[in-house]
Amino acid sequence: GSTHLNHMISSLPAVLVRGRIIPSWLGGSLLRMGPGLFEVGDEHFQHLFDGQALIHKFDLKNGQVTYYRKFIRTDAYVRAMTENRVVITEFGTAAYPDPCKNIFSRFFTYFRGIEVTDNCLVNIYPIGEDFYAVTETNYITKVDPDSLETLKKVDLCKYLSVNGVTAHPHTERDGTVYNIGNCFGKNMSLAYNIVKIPPVPKDKSDPIEKSQVLVQLPSSERLKPSYVHSFGMTDNYFVFVEQPVKINLLKFLSAWSFRGATYMDCFESNTSMGTWFHLASKEPAGYLSSHKFRTSAFNLFHHINAYEDEGFIVVDLCTWKGHEFVYNYLYLANLKEEWEEVKKAAARAPQPEVRRYVLPLDIHREDQGKNLVSLSYTTATAVLDSDGTIWLEPEVLFSGPRQAFEFPQINYSKCCGKKYSFAYGLGLNHFIPDRIVKLNVQTKEIWVWQEEDSYPSEPLFVPSPGATQEDDGVLLSVVVKPGAQRPGSLLVLDARNLTELARAEVNTIIPITLHGMYKP
Repeated sequence: GSTHLNHMISSLPAVLVRGRIIPSWLGGSLLRMGPGLFEVGDEHFQHLFDGQALIHKFDLKNGQVTYYRKFIRTDAYVRAMTENRVVITEFGTAAYPDPCKNIFSRFFTYFRGIEVTDNCLVNIYPIGEDFYAVTETNYITKVDPDSLETLKKVDLCKYLSVNGVTAHPHTERDGTVYNIGNCFGKNMSLAYNIVKIPPVPKDKSDPIEKSQVLVQLPSSERLKPSYVHSFGMTDNYFVFVEQPVKINLLKFLSAWSFRGATYMDCFESNTSMGTWFHLASKEPAGYLSSHKFRTSAFNLFHHINAYEDEGFIVVDLCTWKGHEFVYNYLYLANLKEEWEEVKKAAARAPQPEVRRYVLPLDIHREDQGKNLVSLSYTTATAVLDSDGTIWLEPEVLFSGPRQAFEFPQINYSKCCGKKYSFAYGLGLNHFIPDRIVKLNVQTKEIWVWQEEDSYPSEPLFVPSPGATQEDDGVLLSVVVKPGAQRPGSLLVLDARNLTELARAEVNTIIPITLHGMYKP
């Protein structure tokens, strides 16, 4: 009932630190987003990415840690609470009794009068001096990072012709933010826009209002855009991977009028296209239309990093082989601790692999049939075909049966878009996050932190003050232990060798979190 909810919304400063001291220089907040409620009224949410958005905050100060959490009061949340039923479709839940409203509305704000879900449970990131919680629709919610209060809802469509942007923007040193989203291009066909949001202007006005579309990339199919979750950025280029997981708009328009349709119903696979890579230059912004890169089919959620080297662009990705959509295997039943079911699903699902692709910038007709990649340190290849396309084969950086290296992080401020050595990620064993992994992308050496019955979250890297080495710093991860009697904790690891420096335990159950950020 409502008393239970009020209790849930309150802050929970409750921490016990064990292990060695948390480094005193670690002052700031770890903010994390994730689904909080899986049941509203008598209905259950069906999918991992449904559930109302819950923001978690660990404040770190002088070796002390305090934990707070609060539901983000999005419209979807307020309405679900007051009407005691799920009203707007999230990723996989059909909302009755109002089937006309729950359209796969990410694109259909375009056909006015349709509600888009604003349950922002994927990630949190700064734009200028403000912090926003975001999912993959065009609504972002402004949040006060100190009190966790929800400040306002911003509709990006007002400023940009983008329907939905990803939850993984790129940020430059000066505060410029780049993102990619789907949009309607010329003559109602679909395209992808790369968007630029400038740093905070001198007059302190809102930078979102000065945002612009930098460059438009074509869609391989007119009415079926690919699902986009992240993109790559180097010093001078953007890398967009167009995957065979497609969003079928027509299917939706014909189906929504007489049944409860959800986001998940609209995904389909293109079984013949494989995967396409697109490049765009940053300054001046432009699409490199003559560079047509192709490779075999894979699902992609997370880019690790990309950089330029001797006329090539090196792109490191967390892939899932094949054209079938991985999300289909992630339904919520899995989260209800039916691990056997999860394992069965993972055995059938596309298999994970960390891959490096190398894209040549200089392409000459006379090189047809040859491998164009001349970098000494990689086995990745790129071969020019007679039709002008370039076929890519990857170098495998990490692969194990049903063992994924996912939710990758790097020393972003030092290495984003630059040649680098280390990636940190969450190790998924049959989809179950049971370890933290460090990967040397040059030597393929790995380090692992693991503990029985412990489920860590995406590890965030925080560099030590004055660090000179790329991996001089700590990793922060929120560790959840199943079962009501077990506390969750904030884990602090030495990024060099994944040894535990400290942990702060919270005596409350912490639900799973997806992505987050560290705010110095």
